[in-house]
Amino acid sequence: MKVLANDGISKSGIEALEKGGFEVITTKVAQEQVANYINEHKVDVIIVRSATKVRKDIIDNCPNLKIIGRGGVGMDNIDVEYARSKGLHVINTPASSSESVAELVFAHLFTGVRFLQDSNRNMPLEGDSNFDGLKKAYANGIELRGKTLGIIGFGRIGQAVAKMALGLGMKVIAADKFVDKAEVKVDFYNGQFINVEFETEPMEDVFKHADFITLHVPAQEGYVIGEAELQLMKDNVGIVNCARGGVIDEVALIAALDANKVLFAGLDVFENEPTPEIKILMHTKISLTPHIGAATLEAQDRIGTELAEQVISLLKTEKV
Repeated sequence: MKVLANDGISKSGIEALEKGGFEVITTKVAQEQVANYINEHKVDVIIVRSATKVRKDIIDNCPNLKIIGRGGVGMDNIDVEYARSKGLHVINTPASSSESVAELVFAHLFTGVRFLQDSNRNMPLEGDSNFDGLKKAYANGIELRGKTLGIIGFGRIGQAVAKMALGLGMKVIAADKFVDKAEVKVDFYNGQFINVEFETEPMEDVFKHADFITLHVPAQEGYVIGEAELQLMKDNVGIVNCARGGVIDEVALIAALDANKVLFAGLDVFENEPTPEIKILMHTKISLTPHIGAATLEAQDRIGTELAEQVISLLKTEKV
């Protein structure tokens, strides 16, 4: 049986699949050629990340395809319900990248509160000629400890963010349409741990009371944060989006940054990927990364291994 890992897969994932008797193809096939490639090479499984889309056309034109795998959480690049209606298995790895995304959230938070996105641009240009001026410009940093972090979307990633925030001494509040209560276990290196109980709040309350806000919601119709929501927030709020592009109104965000309503933003995802708006890319108050939330070596190992285990279980054990 053949597996096409069109957006790549970790070495550990390849090894696990090969050990299970699968041939793994890591050739990058152009989107418009995916269906033909699957049919010509008699591919049984396609594994994607966020780049390749598996829509109705591929599902309809590839009758021998048995499994669509998504390395990561969100499956908005796959027509999931349609695929399942046609008898295909659609799998993902919801737990594998939670810690990696959560750490990137804090990379953006630390960057924003200490102006690193701007100082890293200006130090190479002026560090030798205007050191004291830059020192003064970036002298008003603030600490995360003791501040309130508002988490919008309290699933696996949101809860991983909460753990790190608690470790930093932050207060955590959260909103989620589908989660009323959650118990977050914070593990320490020496085997000790604490359990912290959370009750989610209305989203409007989180907007009003948080010093920093981080989004962990799926792609959806309409904005989660637009002009009205920005007006509810505290002055000098910091906003991070490592979830999905299109959940923040970027025009309203820029206006709020320019008006000093928002202190900084950290964006890993954008409304127009892979060509973000130049006003976003050049803004001095925005910390930027190119959709790399799950892109750590550890996460990719976990994703590859978990996908391999699911594929082997479905095709070998169940004799699909």
